[in-house]
Amino acid sequence: MAESKLTNAQIAWRAAQDIEDGAYVNLGIGFPEMIAKFQPEGRDVIYHTENGVLGFGGAPKEGEEDWDLINAGKKAITLKPGASFFHHADSFSMVRGGHLDLAVLGAYQVAQNGDLANWRVGSKGVPAVGGAMDLVHGAKRVAVVTDHVTKDGKPKLVEACTFPLTGVGCVTRVYTSLAVVDIVDGHFVLREKLPGMSFDDLQAVTGAPLHLEGDPADLIVPALD
Repeated sequence: MAESKLTNAQIAWRAAQDIEDGAYVNLGIGFPEMIAKFQPEGRDVIYHTENGVLGFGGAPKEGEEDWDLINAGKKAITLKPGASFFHHADSFSMVRGGHLDLAVLGAYQVAQNGDLANWRVGSKGVPAVGGAMDLVHGAKRVAVVTDHVTKDGKPKLVEACTFPLTGVGCVTRVYTSLAVVDIVDGHFVLREKLPGMSFDDLQAVTGAPLHLEGDPADLIVPALD
């Protein structure tokens, strides 16, 4: 499985293809930030960051960073024409007021009912849930990008989360290293899978039943670094 799974860049590319033109989007710190690199040509997406910027662009070239311009992950950003700055409280008013179309986050676990755990693993992890708890219930849709299993091979898509929750019933789609899975009526519904992987093999590394609504499409992505 490890030899055929998608890389993080390929997962991010696949997630980027589904973001609609004109969408207001928040990308979680770390891996989800990579999605902005793969925005399809001709599609305008307005990115929001909790520290108070709307309409930022990609990362600057090395050596050209302006460290007054950063995202919530403290990474240097550029600005698009029309970008705006605002107070941290106003930024969270945008989130809590339902003004974001999509939030994309990473995950430690996603449950079949849409529960998300993405901030703490037992005694390890950041000391508090942070702004993710606002994003998962403020954004109109929440998607997750993640490896399908942990480093020691345990499923990350599970019947019920065992780690502290970020949000309840909030996730609607998961992009993994092996598949694209929707959450519908408390079930995982398989939409796409790697063409070289059988349904039974995918089910064997998934911690809850995968349901089908017709034949799943092949998960095809370009070769990326």
